[in-house]
Amino acid sequence: MEYKDYYKILGVDKNATEKQIKAAYRKLARQYHPDMNPNNPEAEARFKEINEAYEVLSDPEKRAKYDQLGADWQRWQRAGGHPSDFDWSRWTTTPGGQRVHVQYGTPEDFADLFGEDSLFSEFFNSIFGGMGTRTRRTGGFGTYEYRTRPQTGRDVEYEVEISLSEAYHGTTRVLNRNGRRLEVRIPPGAKTGTRVRVRGEGEPGIAGGSSGDLYLRIKVTPDPRFERTGDDLRVTVPVDLYTAVLGGEVTVPTLTGEVKLKIPAGTQNGQVFRLRGKGMPKIKSPGEYGDLFVRVDVRLPTQLSAKQRALFEELRRMS
Repeated sequence: MEYKDYYKILGVDKNATEKQIKAAYRKLARQYHPDMNPNNPEAEARFKEINEAYEVLSDPEKRAKYDQLGADWQRWQRAGGHPSDFDWSRWTTTPGGQRVHVQYGTPEDFADLFGEDSLFSEFFNSIFGGMGTRTRRTGGFGTYEYRTRPQTGRDVEYEVEISLSEAYHGTTRVLNRNGRRLEVRIPPGAKTGTRVRVRGEGEPGIAGGSSGDLYLRIKVTPDPRFERTGDDLRVTVPVDLYTAVLGGEVTVPTLTGEVKLKIPAGTQNGQVFRLRGKGMPKIKSPGEYGDLFVRVDVRLPTQLSAKQRALFEELRRMS
């Protein structure tokens, strides 16, 4: 959810008086009123923002709650917190809702201009209660009373780091959510960007609405041995010169243990061999696996005895 700076929207200081807020509102409302800006969607959106900001800052109770939220939000940003991880739960309205009294300082009725469903933003509805069925009251500028309609709670997302081995075998993470212990299963084959959904464990709904969902956004940390491409893995294994020339076997690591790979005689440096089914599990196809591609790194001897050198010289003469 996006935080809205109502003081910035009205162009006033955080210590502005009620009189200063009202004056700023009236000036901006006249400037951006739809009658003054026909067929101008930008002016219409600005007019809505101005009315929303005034609805909060002109009400002492709402303004006090908003100022406390703003202080927490600023501390969170200064600490380097990610907006999606901010704990909105202590600020959002509780199930059962509340009545919201809206009074506009222009003769025109804001709801008649834009319709009841477009009065305020998600941010306002979540913090101060959504809009709902209205009943009209008489009054100078037109005062309306709204009752909160049921709204689904906000989804919550956390980033979770796992190793490549955990991604292969599957793992769990334990979270403390609103004082409750949640153990979330991360399936085999998860990759960076995978989202694991836990239904109904997001923010509570408003006015009896259903709760949102909890998502774990997976980040697989780099592995020193393997490079991952989709469901396939790549690994480099050293092979001595004699095995590359004459053939033999080398040991290859996999995520389920070591296996033997047959190296044919005359294997070239950089040659790649494919081990089918030794890659990552396919998260959408249980029981199926990617492949492991093994790149050969032929290592030349660096210290030769006199006899070995003589043999190599003989090989050179022969070829």
